Amino acid sequence: MEETRTRRDNVPAETGDLVGREAELGELAALVGHSPLVTLTGVAGVGKSRLALRAATTLRGAFPDGVWVVALSAEQNGALVGHAVAAALGLPEQAVRPQAEVLADFLAERRLLLVLDDCDHLAEACAELLRHVLERAPHVRVLATGRGPLGLDQERLVAVEPLAVPDGAEAEDCAAVRLFTERARALVPGATLDPHEVARLCRGLDGIPLAIELAVRRLRALSVPQIAERLDDRFALLAGESRAPLGRHRSMRTAVGLSHELCTARERLLWARLSVFEGWFDADDAWAVCADGRLATLTLSGLAERSILVADGERYRMLDTIRDYGRQWLRLLGEEEAMLARHHDHFLAVARRAEAEWYGPRQARWAAWARQAMPDLEAALTRDDGFDLATSLWFVWCCLGQGRLGHRHLDRLLNREATPGPARTKALWVCSWAALAAGDTAAARRRAAEAYTAATAEGDLAAAGCAKQGAAAAALVLGDLDTAARLAAQAAGLFEQATPERAAHIGLPVAETTLAMAHSLRGEFGPAVEVLVRQWARCAERGELWARSHGDHVRSLAELGRGEIAAAEAYARAALDATWCLRDPLGVAAATDQLAATAVARGDGHRAARLLGAASRMWTAAGLSAHGASPYVTSRVRTERGARTLLGDPAYERAFARGMAMDMDTTVARIRDTDGFGHL
Repeated sequence: MEETRTRRDNVPAETGDLVGREAELGELAALVGHSPLVTLTGVAGVGKSRLALRAATTLRGAFPDGVWVVALSAEQNGALVGHAVAAALGLPEQAVRPQAEVLADFLAERRLLLVLDDCDHLAEACAELLRHVLERAPHVRVLATGRGPLGLDQERLVAVEPLAVPDGAEAEDCAAVRLFTERARALVPGATLDPHEVARLCRGLDGIPLAIELAVRRLRALSVPQIAERLDDRFALLAGESRAPLGRHRSMRTAVGLSHELCTARERLLWARLSVFEGWFDADDAWAVCADGRLATLTLSGLAERSILVADGERYRMLDTIRDYGRQWLRLLGEEEAMLARHHDHFLAVARRAEAEWYGPRQARWAAWARQAMPDLEAALTRDDGFDLATSLWFVWCCLGQGRLGHRHLDRLLNREATPGPARTKALWVCSWAALAAGDTAAARRRAAEAYTAATAEGDLAAAGCAKQGAAAAALVLGDLDTAARLAAQAAGLFEQATPERAAHIGLPVAETTLAMAHSLRGEFGPAVEVLVRQWARCAERGELWARSHGDHVRSLAELGRGEIAAAEAYARAALDATWCLRDPLGVAAATDQLAATAVARGDGHRAARLLGAASRMWTAAGLSAHGASPYVTSRVRTERGARTLLGDPAYERAFARGMAMDMDTTVARIRDTDGFGHL
C-alpha cells in the first residue's frame, strides 16, 4: 500500500514521437475529464496504444492519485484481469475477498486515471470488472484500447483512424509522410526522400502507423518506389525483421492475425469472402456475393465494431491491409474463384439495371452508385469474358468522365473477339462514344463506321442510330458542321423509327443535341432553339438530367448568339447544376466555359478570366484538354480573346491564375452562389 502513495504513476517512457494525433489528443483530454470510460478503437497497427500512452502522459497533472497503465496483451486468463490491475496499482494480494471488491474499495475515493491497454481478448472480463469498479468509484476515469467497444452504457468511443494521405501538394506535409520521413532519417541519416513517392507508398499502406514504421525498416535495402511495388505481398514485406522496439507487434501479419483470432468462425468466413470487394459496399452487395448455406446471416456491424470494416452510414469497406489478409484466407479456403465469380455476376446484374434506368428519374442515384462502385467495377471488368459489363456501363464512360477507361476496356474486348453479333455491334458503338469522350476522334469515327455496317446488316435501327450519332459527334469535333448536321438528323430519324412509342431511347435527345449544336455553330440560332425545345420536353417528361444538361448548354450558345445574355446565362447555370449533380466533368467544364462567355458579353472581363482559369483546371484534371478543333476549344479561344480585350494581358493573366488556383468544389460552389465569383 505504501508503494501506491509514493509512486505518482507507472506510465512507461515513450519509444518514439507521436506524429499527427493532435486532434485526437485534444478530444481525449476533454472526454476523459467528463466520461467514466473512454475506449480507443481502431484497426490493428493504427496506434491506439501509443495514443493512449501519450494521453496518459499529458493528463498526469489532472489526477491527484496518478495515472496507472495496465498492459493486458500478455494476460490470457480473464479471471486474472483484476489481479493485473491490482499489481499495476501496487496492491497486495488478498486471497479472502474477490479482487473486484478489493479494487472497488481501494478506488472508491480516489481520483486517478486507469489505462487498460489491449482489452480485446479479455473484453468480457474487463467489462465486468469495470462495471463493478465504476459503480463504487465515481472519480476514477478509465481509458481503454481495443479493436472494438467493451459494451458498457457509460462508455464513450473514440475511433482512431489511419493517418490521412491526401493527393497533390498537401501530401508533403501530411502526418503519414512526416512519420515516414522522421523515422527514415533516424534510420538512414541524410536520406533523400521524394514526398510524393512517400505519399504514394503511405496511401498503399492505408496510412497505418505500424505499417509505415515497418516499411521504413526496408529502406536499408530498397528505395521508396521499390517498397511500393512490393505491396502486393505486404505481409512478407512488413515482417519487421529489426529488433528495434516497435511495441508488441513485430509484423503486420501478427497485428492483423490477432484481430482474426478474436473473430468467431462465421466472422472469419465473412471477412474472407468480403475481401473480394475493392471499394465501398452495402448490405445488399454483401448478401448477393457472400451469403449461402454457411452464411445465412451477415454480421457486418459486428466486423465494423471489431475494426475489420470501416463504416460510413450504411456503407462499408476494408482497408487494403485487412482485405489482403482476408484474401489469403479465402484462397486457403478454396473459395477465391467462386467468390470472384459471384462478385462479377452481382455487379453485372446491377450495371444492367442501372443502364435500363439511366434514361429516367433515377439517373442521379445511378451516377452516385457508379462513382462509389468504380473500384469494384474495374475489378469485375478484368474478369469479363464478354461484352455485357463493358457495354452496360456505357453511361459511365460517356456521361461520367470515364471515357478513357471505357475506351481501353472496349478496345481490348473488340480486338479479342471478332465474331459478329448484336453484343459486338453494341460494343462498337459504345466504343465510338467512349473514344470521343476520351478525345480520340479518329477511333470514334472508325468504330462508328464499323458499328453502322454491323447494325445495318442485323436490322438493328437503334444500334444504327447510335452509330450515326457517334459519327455525327466526331464530325462536329472536327469542325465539319454540314456533315455533323446531316448525320445527326439521320440518327434522330433512326431512333424515331426504332422506337415509335416516342423517346424510349436516350440516343434521340443526344442526337438532337448534336444537331442543335451544328445549327448553332453555323449561326442558325432559330432552328437550333426549335430542336432544343423538343429535346428539353422529351427529357423533362422522363425526368432525365444528363442529355437535358447538354441541351441546356447548347441552348445557352444559341441564346448568346441571339443576343439574349440573361437567357444564355440561365441555361448555362441550369447545365452546370445538372452536370454537377451527376459529377459529369465534361459537362461541368463546358458549362463553366459558357458562363465565362456570358461574362464577356456583359463586359465583365475579370469574372470571365477567373471562370476560364477555373475551367482550364477542370479540363486538365479530367484529361479532356486535347480535343483538337472541338467546338469547346473554339468557344474558349473566342471567350479568351474577348476577356483579354476587356482587361489587357497582365490583368487577364492575374485573374486567370486566381481561377486556376481553385479546386472544382470551390469553383462550383462560388458559381452557384450567383455573386460568389464577383467577390474573389
